[in-house]
Amino acid sequence: QVELVESGGGSVESGGSLRLSCVVSGWTYSGYCMGWFRRVTAIEREGVATIDDEGITHYADSVKGRFIVSQDRAKNTMYLEMNEVTVEDTAIYYCAIDLLFCTGPGRAIDFGHWGQGTQVTVSS
Repeated sequence: QVELVESGGGSVESGGSLRLSCVVSGWTYSGYCMGWFRRVTAIEREGVATIDDEGITHYADSVKGRFIVSQDRAKNTMYLEMNEVTVEDTAIYYCAIDLLFCTGPGRAIDFGHWGQGTQVTVSS
């Protein structure tokens, strides 16, 4: 059974930084696409960034140049370093994984395994 657990959310002032972590267990394939998403409406999750098993990354235009996605495969962990945050970055952030090619910052509908989410709140 695949399990993803996010951590690192919290409150931060505008212009500050925060780092999210996502630990994955139970994934038995060598290939994958992992992604960070954030809930922007009650039903929609926006793709923020993805990283694949080769370390290739993609970012949404809204976070490009500010956020960095990385991974430590020895620790089965993916990270999202959030820099120069703004109030528009306030959201619940989720990590996800699936057996597919990363072709962009991610579409929620393509991912079948999700974490429970972690809240990020940016104050002005």
